Amino acid sequence: VQLQASGGGLVQAGGSLRLSCVTSLTFFSRNAMDWYRQAPGKQRELVARIFSAGSTNYADSVKGRFTISRDNAKNTVYLQMNSLKPEDTGVYYCKALSYASWGQGTQVTVSS
Repeated sequence: VQLQASGGGLVQAGGSLRLSCVTSLTFFSRNAMDWYRQAPGKQRELVARIFSAGSTNYADSVKGRFTISRDNAKNTVYLQMNSLKPEDTGVYYCKALSYASWGQGTQVTVSS
Protein backbone atom coordinates (compact mmCIF):
# COMPACT_ATOMS: atom_id res chain seq x y z
CA VAL A 1 0.00 0.00 0.00
CA GLN A 2 1.33 3.41 -0.95
CA LEU A 3 0.36 6.49 1.04
CA GLN A 4 1.56 9.99 0.22
CA ALA A 5 0.84 12.76 2.67
CA SER A 6 1.17 16.42 1.73
CA GLY A 7 0.08 19.88 2.82
CA GLY A 8 2.34 20.45 5.79
CA GLY A 9 4.28 23.62 6.41
CA LEU A 10 5.17 26.38 8.81
CA VAL A 11 2.28 28.30 10.35
CA GLN A 12 1.80 30.65 13.27
CA ALA A 13 -0.19 29.62 16.32
CA GLY A 14 -3.89 30.05 15.63
CA GLY A 15 -3.46 29.32 11.95
CA SER A 16 -4.79 26.51 9.79
CA LEU A 17 -3.47 23.82 7.48
CA ARG A 18 -5.14 21.14 5.41
CA LEU A 19 -3.31 17.88 4.97
CA SER A 20 -4.05 15.41 2.18
CA CYS A 21 -3.12 11.77 1.78
CA VAL A 22 -3.49 9.94 -1.50
CA THR A 23 -3.47 6.14 -1.31
CA SER A 24 -3.11 3.23 -3.69
CA LEU A 25 -5.66 1.11 -1.84
CA THR A 26 -7.77 -0.88 -4.28
CA PHE A 27 -10.86 -0.78 -2.07
CA PHE A 28 -10.21 2.54 -0.37
CA SER A 29 -13.85 3.16 0.49
CA ARG A 30 -13.98 0.00 2.58
CA ASN A 31 -11.05 0.95 4.78
CA ALA A 32 -10.89 2.99 7.94
CA MET A 33 -8.16 5.61 7.63
CA ASP A 34 -6.01 7.20 10.31
CA TRP A 35 -3.90 10.29 10.77
CA TYR A 36 -0.98 9.96 13.18
CA ARG A 37 1.63 12.44 14.27
CA GLN A 38 5.06 12.17 15.81
CA ALA A 39 6.56 15.06 17.71
CA PRO A 40 10.32 15.29 18.24
CA GLY A 41 11.41 12.85 20.94
CA LYS A 42 7.91 11.42 21.36
CA GLN A 43 6.08 8.31 20.25
CA ARG A 44 3.80 8.36 17.27
CA GLU A 45 0.22 9.02 18.35
CA LEU A 46 -3.17 8.56 16.73
CA VAL A 47 -4.79 11.92 15.98
CA ALA A 48 -7.95 11.05 14.08
CA ARG A 49 -9.73 8.13 12.45
CA ILE A 50 -12.49 7.95 9.87
CA PHE A 51 -14.39 4.74 9.26
CA SER A 52 -15.77 3.53 5.95
CA ALA A 53 -19.26 4.75 6.85
CA GLY A 54 -17.92 8.20 7.70
CA SER A 55 -17.97 8.15 11.49
CA THR A 56 -14.94 9.70 13.14
CA ASN A 57 -12.84 9.56 16.29
CA TYR A 58 -10.38 12.15 17.58
CA ALA A 59 -7.69 12.40 20.19
CA ASP A 60 -8.81 14.60 23.06
CA SER A 61 -6.01 17.05 22.31
CA VAL A 62 -7.44 17.90 18.87
CA LYS A 63 -11.20 17.61 19.39
CA GLY A 64 -13.01 20.69 18.16
CA ARG A 65 -9.98 21.88 16.18
CA PHE A 66 -9.24 19.11 13.66
CA THR A 67 -11.59 17.49 11.16
CA ILE A 68 -10.88 14.30 9.25
CA SER A 69 -12.71 13.63 6.01
CA ARG A 70 -12.41 11.46 2.94
CA ASP A 71 -13.10 11.51 -0.78
CA ASN A 72 -13.55 7.94 -1.92
CA ALA A 73 -13.59 8.92 -5.59
CA LYS A 74 -10.08 10.31 -5.18
CA ASN A 75 -8.72 7.67 -2.78
CA THR A 76 -7.83 10.56 -0.52
CA VAL A 77 -8.17 11.32 3.16
CA TYR A 78 -7.88 14.85 4.56
CA LEU A 79 -7.10 16.46 7.87
CA GLN A 80 -8.29 20.04 8.34
CA MET A 81 -6.38 21.58 11.23
CA ASN A 82 -7.61 24.85 12.74
CA SER A 83 -6.53 26.87 15.77
CA LEU A 84 -3.12 25.27 15.59
CA LYS A 85 -0.90 25.25 18.66
CA PRO A 86 2.87 24.83 19.00
CA GLU A 87 2.26 21.41 20.54
CA ASP A 88 0.70 20.29 17.25
CA THR A 89 4.18 20.40 15.71
CA GLY A 90 5.37 17.11 14.29
CA VAL A 91 5.46 14.83 11.29
CA TYR A 92 1.97 13.77 10.24
CA TYR A 93 1.34 10.38 8.64
CA CYS A 94 -1.71 8.72 7.22
CA LYS A 95 -2.34 5.01 7.52
CA ALA A 96 -5.00 2.49 6.64
CA LEU A 97 -6.25 0.80 9.80
CA SER A 98 -6.07 -2.70 8.31
CA TYR A 99 -2.59 -2.39 6.80
CA ALA A 100 0.84 -2.16 8.41
CA SER A 101 2.33 0.17 5.80
CA TRP A 102 3.43 3.70 6.67
CA GLY A 103 3.87 6.26 3.98
CA GLN A 104 6.04 9.32 3.88
CA GLY A 105 4.82 11.92 6.33
CA THR A 106 4.49 15.65 6.05
CA GLN A 107 6.07 18.10 8.48
CA VAL A 108 3.86 20.54 10.39
CA THR A 109 5.56 23.27 12.38
CA VAL A 110 3.55 25.71 14.48
CA SER A 111 5.41 28.75 15.78
CA SER A 112 4.35 30.62 18.90
